[in-house]
Amino acid sequence: MNSSFHPNFDVMDELSQQKVPFFFMIDFLMENVEIFTENEIKKISLNIDFQNFKTEFKEQALPSEITFETFPPSENSYKNGFDIVQNHLKKGYAYLVNYTCKTEIKTNLTLENFYQISQAKYKVLYPDNWMFFSPETFIEIVDNEVFTHPMKGTIDADVENAAEVLRNNVKEKAEHYTVVDLLRNDLSMIADEVKLKEFQRIDFLKTKQKNLLAMSSEISGKLKPEFHGKIGSIMKTVLPAGSVLGAPKPKTLEIILEAENYSRGFYTGVCGWFDGQNLDSCVIIRFIEKENDKLYFKSGGGITHLSNFADEYQEMKNKIYVPIY
Repeated sequence: MNSSFHPNFDVMDELSQQKVPFFFMIDFLMENVEIFTENEIKKISLNIDFQNFKTEFKEQALPSEITFETFPPSENSYKNGFDIVQNHLKKGYAYLVNYTCKTEIKTNLTLENFYQISQAKYKVLYPDNWMFFSPETFIEIVDNEVFTHPMKGTIDADVENAAEVLRNNVKEKAEHYTVVDLLRNDLSMIADEVKLKEFQRIDFLKTKQKNLLAMSSEISGKLKPEFHGKIGSIMKTVLPAGSVLGAPKPKTLEIILEAENYSRGFYTGVCGWFDGQNLDSCVIIRFIEKENDKLYFKSGGGITHLSNFADEYQEMKNKIYVPIY
């Protein structure tokens, strides 16, 4: 994707070959690659909450009543980008494009508060910059076995028979199949014996606003010998993450840069923890960023030629939530 890769990918290879634990963050366009050893994590007060790695966090007082207002892009603004995407899809230049927006939110919660109260598989707080609470695993490596868990397709959990409706929705199913194929292909570049282990699993996401169901699958393989101990090489081979980009990758990236009227930054990038032997990483979604003392929530979804404008606009808004009870 990127002809001049960031030198920190080589640093990641060196550290992983030396079995030095480190945390990394890579932005969507692979232009910013940040690496932190355990001492450096403490120095910048980076807060991380992964299943196998968690930093200490000093809890703060919370407001007695939480306020959370969203000001999403207007239908017209969203439609401008949506139409650009649809035009390219109809011409056959792509068959899935992940189109996203940024929404201003007004709340009495700080980034630290969001980190403290949110519940998710992966959480990171980059003080005074951004935080996220992501349910989506990217690449996992355990004893040189590789796993990825593409997540595509969501529905309001209150819809009658929501899980079956989601599994059988023609558009959502096509989108999920496409991402699974894309990720299977990406994994084949770094692994042998790639296979689909679990298909269309339904995950329950509990939130303060509304509960959602999300559809994901699991793909696995055995890491190719040339990628053993080379976390940087692995990342630059498989990024950007297919589930938040689309297919085919190079053309889809061009379409996204034309359709979206803002910079994603670290949103839809990836971050991960290498413990000296194994890797756990996630896609940076459910993302809140601080910009000029305002907070913005970045969200979106996959668009195919079957997409309905009203449904996609609603999905983008549905994903602006706080995952708390």
